[in-house]
Amino acid sequence: MRKSKASASAKNSFSILTLDDDAIMTSTLQAYFQRSGYRVDTENDPYQAIERVREGKYDILLLDFLMTPICGDQVVEEIRKFNKELFIILLTGHKSMAPPIKTIRELDIQGYYEKSERFDQLELLVESCCKSILQMRTIKSYQNGLAAIMDSLPQIYHLQSLEQIADSILQAATGLMGTVSGFLALDPAYYQQEHARGGQNFITRTRGQHAWPDVESLLSGEALSDGHALVEEGGSLIVPILDERRRPIGLVGVALPAPPKADQVQLLQVFAKQASAAIRNILLHSLVNAKNEELTEAYRTLRDSYMEIVSAMRLLVDARNIYTRGHSDRVSDWAEKIARAIGMDEAQCERVRVAGLFHDIGKIGVPDGILLKPGRLTEEEYAVMKGHSAEGAKVLEAISLFHDIVPIVRAHHERMDGQGYPDGLRGEQIPIEARIITVADSYDAMTSDRQYRENLGYEAAVQELIRGKGSQFDAQLVDAFIGILEQERERVS
Repeated sequence: MRKSKASASAKNSFSILTLDDDAIMTSTLQAYFQRSGYRVDTENDPYQAIERVREGKYDILLLDFLMTPICGDQVVEEIRKFNKELFIILLTGHKSMAPPIKTIRELDIQGYYEKSERFDQLELLVESCCKSILQMRTIKSYQNGLAAIMDSLPQIYHLQSLEQIADSILQAATGLMGTVSGFLALDPAYYQQEHARGGQNFITRTRGQHAWPDVESLLSGEALSDGHALVEEGGSLIVPILDERRRPIGLVGVALPAPPKADQVQLLQVFAKQASAAIRNILLHSLVNAKNEELTEAYRTLRDSYMEIVSAMRLLVDARNIYTRGHSDRVSDWAEKIARAIGMDEAQCERVRVAGLFHDIGKIGVPDGILLKPGRLTEEEYAVMKGHSAEGAKVLEAISLFHDIVPIVRAHHERMDGQGYPDGLRGEQIPIEARIITVADSYDAMTSDRQYRENLGYEAAVQELIRGKGSQFDAQLVDAFIGILEQERERVS
């Protein structure tokens, strides 16, 4: 069956290294997968293969299990010391010589294949690896884009004139999308309407030599209505900047070398929302004599813009692992119920709710090889994982809106006996909101399936909470939470 050109082109973006002390086997594998469209190198020396992988240019490694001078599992063990992301398929000549399942799990090997004259089953394994790699590339691209938007916020949100903010927005947009050509148009009528000034032409900024369409025709047409992006032939991408009523007040565009991908379109749309919020930020500071309702609505809009971007990061963390999807929402819900049960006021309950939503946002910086590992973490990997609470605090610290939940997120893995992290706080040193999150987080983790174990179930989880009273958990909060759980069970039954 002939492969399509599009399929071959897509496969050409993946690089494979084949390793076997049998040169005929590596050459045969190379010829087969090159015909399918992959980029393939061969190696017959295990030690040389380790060094070639160390250079970091391969996506997939196909290697023999039984080799000299060292076997395939030893090769993988060395590689995993410096590369957790390489996809690996182990080959064996005899079923009786297959690597132990324990070895496959511990070394994070994606699968093994029994050698035969046909490679169609092996190709299916490779294609499965490619799909996973492509998904991770998309996630990393979106993750890097969100980080770039976060980095650009301080400059864009700094109070300045509309002309200055136009320069800042265009500079940030082209940097975000990795291009030298960009275009920005702002309608000053939106700003002037609030200041009763006379009309003037659009404020425009351009970078590069790209020819951009007429601004007025785009804004008056339907192509960009309701925030939709416009993709033109040649790779240019244009997104409207909308006001709080979703009316277009400007455009931001970038010229790309190829048609934009879906994640690039989404990133520029998220950025356009931040640009809109930055423009509204100017108005917010200039309308000090406006009615309190209008100021409150403007603040709510600005807050929602912040919440959107941080929520996108939060959901990205949950989505990376099928076992933790919805975890943050459940922790937030349980934590808020505990706060209300012990009589906290409305502001404290809201603080606990928001902290619960974002308590694991620091995991966005944890590598997938650690976050998704099915087996026990090494000491070094556990140290990286433990850093997520401090990293989450850093992410939220950059936004003044979240300053009051920063100590909660940082301390949600502290323990009453002082054996927690990152600061070794004990007892009353730990904010009560963080102690609440600890109880809710632990219960949801115990009653959810994870890649390394099944859920413990209600009874066992409650017993663990009771066992941890005074050492890991605040005893008063555990008692309050168990009361909530019992009420929930009675209501459901």
